[in-house]
Amino acid sequence: MDIAKTPIDRIRNPIKHFMSSSSSSGIVLFITALLSLILANTSAATFLDSVWAMKFSIGFESFKVNKPLIYWINDGLMSMFFFVVGLELKREILEGELSNPRKALLPIFAGLGGMLTPAAIYWYFNMGTDAASGWGIPMATDIAFALGVLSLLGKRVPLSLKIFLTALAIIDDLGAVLVIALFYTSEISLSNLGIGMLFLGLMIAANRLGVRNVLIYGVLGIGGVWLAFLLSGVHATIAAVLAAFTIPSSVRISQERYSQKMGNLLQKFEKSPPTSSSMISPDMQEILDDIKITTDSVIPPLQRLEHSMHNVVAFVVMPVFALANAGVSLGNITLSALSSPIPLGIMLGLLLGKTVGIVGFVFIFNKTGIVKLPSNMSYVQLLGVAMLAAIGFTMSLFITSLAFENPAQIVQAKIAILLASLVAGLLGFLTLHLSLPPEDTESLDDDVKIEAAPVEA
Repeated sequence: MDIAKTPIDRIRNPIKHFMSSSSSSGIVLFITALLSLILANTSAATFLDSVWAMKFSIGFESFKVNKPLIYWINDGLMSMFFFVVGLELKREILEGELSNPRKALLPIFAGLGGMLTPAAIYWYFNMGTDAASGWGIPMATDIAFALGVLSLLGKRVPLSLKIFLTALAIIDDLGAVLVIALFYTSEISLSNLGIGMLFLGLMIAANRLGVRNVLIYGVLGIGGVWLAFLLSGVHATIAAVLAAFTIPSSVRISQERYSQKMGNLLQKFEKSPPTSSSMISPDMQEILDDIKITTDSVIPPLQRLEHSMHNVVAFVVMPVFALANAGVSLGNITLSALSSPIPLGIMLGLLLGKTVGIVGFVFIFNKTGIVKLPSNMSYVQLLGVAMLAAIGFTMSLFITSLAFENPAQIVQAKIAILLASLVAGLLGFLTLHLSLPPEDTESLDDDVKIEAAPVEA
């Protein structure tokens, strides 16, 4: 007998359904960015600037950081984003699209082209200037926006395209993490870095010992690794990715054993004497506790954390980041300002560099026989996906905050990112809309895999 819906269910269920949609996070992110842009051009801008400038302290005595709110958003909240990125990377490397070298080669080469070409274009326009440090800005892809736009095309999108874009974005995220670690790190305090590595070693040891309590990893990761890296000068988001790789991916019981044990527990529950009220008996409570423990034992902590943190990151962390970083005053913006080296390098890097880099590298390595384009993916569809990969937004804004200190340069970069991402999204959507067949091809494509052709000796 189904339980009658309560008033709160009628409110919660539509929200839950919205949050489960693949396009929802992109929609929320777009609305938040638009709101930030609108507020930045009203009288509320001064108030918001004062809010982002409010200072907060974390730590104790000499092991303490006192920074404005915008810093804690970009280095604190965004560490949660990078932690989830790290969890996704580990899962994909262990059992996902990057676990098989044959399947991974195509998005890897596409990702390299989509990172190197935009960086080279930006460098061409800005080499020899103090803005040259912004070369990492057009390398990024915003996975939430890109997949959100792709999902708007519904079941017309073949599975191979979704897999390719997801794998490409993961490679892109890995590249962004390496770029931040190697090129956007300030002076390093070796003592604090050593403390961070010590805590990281403790997390690895806990994994080896079979510790599965995520609270322990949380304490060691936040109170140890993240804070120490923050004080060391190495960007704290790198600590988040490293900490994510220490989270256990193993299970206590196999899926077969889980099915057997659950069957036994459910039989015991059914045989328990029914109660006369909605309350359950102590025996039933004990059985339900065993069911919960058994279920937790078959879910790897890595997947449990990734699942539980996804909505927090997608609907809280990223919108807050967008609200704090996407706002820019348009009052003094002119066409001549948009044609200056910084915005020109970013816009051409994203719009031209991403598409040419991704399609070009795939074309070259496909022709040489190193990789093989899926049979149901045309080059026009690949071009559409490459355009979606040119939506930089979140990661591009984040790298902007690391690359520049000059407010004028930051404003120019933000406007270029917003314009390029908007154009890329529209062009990518239109290209795919015109090139995809009208019928539902998803069911015909369930077994399609992205494969790399064997390299001839």
